[in-house]
Amino acid sequence: MADYRFITAQAEGAVTTLTLNRPDKLNALTPAVFVELAAAIDAALADGARALVLTGAGRFFCSGADIQPDGAGYEGLPEDLGDLIEADYNPFLRKLAALPVPVVTALNGPAAGAGVSLALAGDIVVGGEGGYLLLAFVNIGLVPDAGATWLIARSAGRARALDMALTGDRMPLAEAKAAGLVTRVVADDAVLETAQALAAKLAAGPTRAIGLIRSQVAAALSQDFAQSLDCERDNQRICGYTADFAEAIAAFGQKRKPQFTGQ
Repeated sequence: MADYRFITAQAEGAVTTLTLNRPDKLNALTPAVFVELAAAIDAALADGARALVLTGAGRFFCSGADIQPDGAGYEGLPEDLGDLIEADYNPFLRKLAALPVPVVTALNGPAAGAGVSLALAGDIVVGGEGGYLLLAFVNIGLVPDAGATWLIARSAGRARALDMALTGDRMPLAEAKAAGLVTRVVADDAVLETAQALAAKLAAGPTRAIGLIRSQVAAALSQDFAQSLDCERDNQRICGYTADFAEAIAAFGQKRKPQFTGQ
């Protein structure tokens, strides 16, 4: 793995763990962070990664956008925030959504602002008992971005999305789990281990099918029933020709566990 300034990337088997590594800044986001994350994802996929874990260093998962210049080349937020979102935030969130492998987010601590978007962009979201989600935008006169509006409204509904966005209040992760935003809440010191174990399970699975499941569920959120039936048919046709499906059939006949290769 390459050396990065603002993140780390660690491969173990077919799982690559990407860690936001600005603990002194509560892992706040800058354009350079997105550049490094995108490069690390591309490198991981090229090296054969079949699942990704996204987490943070220190006591925060991610505090959102870095609004303060650092005197070392980062000038803070530009005057036109829309340009920043279009150039850096949205391309990365689209990249995550289109990945052919699953993503598990490990919330080692609170997530705020655009950090909430990164947290909830995981296919499986694991958080610690002491964590929380905070749509802090309204507190500084802004609106949710990086997909937070869609992610929360689609998962928890209009009322919960408006409550979080309008009040700017913290939502403990236990409450977020009950609302359907977080998949699992575990002890704070078990978050990364739990996430990596889930990622390892996914990485050992039928990768082509898992990638299509990701896209199929995303598509279903904007399709009617008939369109979803067609999407399922088309994806099932693809899966039916994969080596992993052939292996599963052979394993069933031989009464053994299938050994998927992701092909």
